[in-house]
Amino acid sequence: MPKEIVVEKYDRAIFIWLVLLCLLIFSMILLGGATRLTHSGLSMVEWHPVLGILPPINESDWLEEFTKYQQFPEYQKINFGISLQEFKRIYLFEYSHRVLGRFLAVAFVLPFAYFLIRRAIFRKFACKLLVIPILGIFQGVLGWYMVKSGLVDRPDVSPHRLAAHLGLAVIIYGYTFLLAVSVYRSRKHVNSFVPPPKIIVVFTSGAVVMVFLTILAGAFVAGNDAGLAFNTFPLMDGQLIPSNIFSLQPWWHNIFENVALVQLIHRLLALVTCILVIGLWLSTLKFSFSSRVRFSFFFCVVLLLLQFLLGIMTLTLFVPISLGIAHQAGAILVFSSMLWCWRELIIQSKRKILGD
Repeated sequence: MPKEIVVEKYDRAIFIWLVLLCLLIFSMILLGGATRLTHSGLSMVEWHPVLGILPPINESDWLEEFTKYQQFPEYQKINFGISLQEFKRIYLFEYSHRVLGRFLAVAFVLPFAYFLIRRAIFRKFACKLLVIPILGIFQGVLGWYMVKSGLVDRPDVSPHRLAAHLGLAVIIYGYTFLLAVSVYRSRKHVNSFVPPPKIIVVFTSGAVVMVFLTILAGAFVAGNDAGLAFNTFPLMDGQLIPSNIFSLQPWWHNIFENVALVQLIHRLLALVTCILVIGLWLSTLKFSFSSRVRFSFFFCVVLLLLQFLLGIMTLTLFVPISLGIAHQAGAILVFSSMLWCWRELIIQSKRKILGD
């Protein structure tokens, strides 16, 4: 039997709570993507972790915020002369992103405190849950560290800090997702299947890493506005490999800052990931896997192919905001499905899995 992690009569409530947390984190990631695509992230030039929940109330408050914004490079070099109404639009994107982060904190703390008081969570699992707010605090600090990079000389955030901010968000989401799955599994009876070959488990773990790296590469594409260049597929302006991919010095700067190489890396990672996951799915048809494992890989392949096509559409249409957000949503869904595949394999490898 699987080790108990929650009290049985609370398991459904805890599972729903963790799923809702996943949905909130997912929404945070999408809203962050929308903030980036609308170039709204530098509209709030101050960070007040506690008092920042209240928006400007009246016209005087709005003018004060607008005056602060006018003192920084984005207004002076890009948005010079915009109206107060135009400023309100970009401000509200960033404000909503920050407020949702605070709401997410409340959505964790209050139910967690309730479950602790009711002794619904065993100590070891409670410690695992506490990792979420710890990472969340670090994520908030990292978000402001990212914003600060665009308030100095260059009116744009650092691609490195943007990738770190997105990467940590995906890690928090994935960790919460796996905790939710573990609670769901703790409610089930167990049965035994033949453990999968270790090589399949290793390659599946590698596929999870590949999806994550592809998402990080996408952050560098966004951070360098590389999606607005080389808007053809499969060729990049008539070439398989652009000739200027190592034009920066020192050479390693090209990996993170050269528009051509950044986009090429994202393309190649996506392609290799597709091939790897399709190969893993085909392997599940050959070996003695449960129908749950087979379906999880099939579902992941379908999502991955749809995401690949969506990426091509987003690129060739010069990154419309709607498709850009949809592409980011697709990336998180692919990551979720890949984690599901990995989790199902791990369960079967321990011979702890539901019967078909």
